[in-house]
Amino acid sequence: MKIYSGDTWTLEELQEQVADAGRRSLVVPPAEGKRAVLETFGEVLSFPEHYGVNLDALNDSLHDFADAIMDNGNPPVTLLWQVAAQFRSDRSFGVICEILQDAESYAGKDLAVTAVLL
Repeated sequence: MKIYSGDTWTLEELQEQVADAGRRSLVVPPAEGKRAVLETFGEVLSFPEHYGVNLDALNDSLHDFADAIMDNGNPPVTLLWQVAAQFRSDRSFGVICEILQDAESYAGKDLAVTAVLL
């Protein structure tokens, strides 16, 4: 997982880099609070109706998302997660980063995650 500062890189610049690398980008907009962040991931990544909106469900659903990329021959994906400044002090921020890193490792080159600190 890469981490960039929103003061240094604009979302548009990062999206351009992703496109130049032949990848699709999906933007996960900023949200405050653990539940809102988990809900936002679920909406952007079209998690199933039974998505539990908790850390375990995020982990499982990200693995399923990675499987769908690999199985369907879709172009690789880079998630551009915009992290609200207030959320970085939330205890769950580090756990979510670990879950995202695990999903990246699981998916190999098919999934990359970039966190943009706002």
